[in-house]
Amino acid sequence: MEEIVTQLEMTAADQLNPAPPVDGVAVRAVEPGPLIRELHVRIGTPHRWPSASRGDEEWARWLAEPERRYRVVEYRGDVAGAADFEPQPDGVVEITTFGLLPEFVGKGLGGYALTLVVADAWTLPGTRRVWLHTSTLDHPNALPNYLRRGFRSFSRPV
Repeated sequence: MEEIVTQLEMTAADQLNPAPPVDGVAVRAVEPGPLIRELHVRIGTPHRWPSASRGDEEWARWLAEPERRYRVVEYRGDVAGAADFEPQPDGVVEITTFGLLPEFVGKGLGGYALTLVVADAWTLPGTRRVWLHTSTLDHPNALPNYLRRGFRSFSRPV
């Protein structure tokens, strides 16, 4: 299957269409480290994320990026997923990772977890655009979730 990548953006915080709250879902800031690597591998392996197969040197570079912000998605106190985002020049923030662990997929957590991550990205001072990319290798609900939250494609028709 050929991978098709779609880039999506929001250009104003009020474009976020929040999902209804889910009791027990929270997003918590964490420091870079082994947990982030473990989550990328567990979340990304089924979808062939490049981060799932990074070597030690690549991970050292990724985790050493001083501006990147790391988050864990929690559900009722358990780690259920991961997200990270990185400020870029000119008020742009890229959500570089968002995903749930396989055992938490399909439980209705993704929309609200994404809402919390996107809202968090918009809190960075001077943010005027939040963007991310997904592909046909990601979970089938990924793109529809991004679109429901208010992201719009800027790289290909959806």
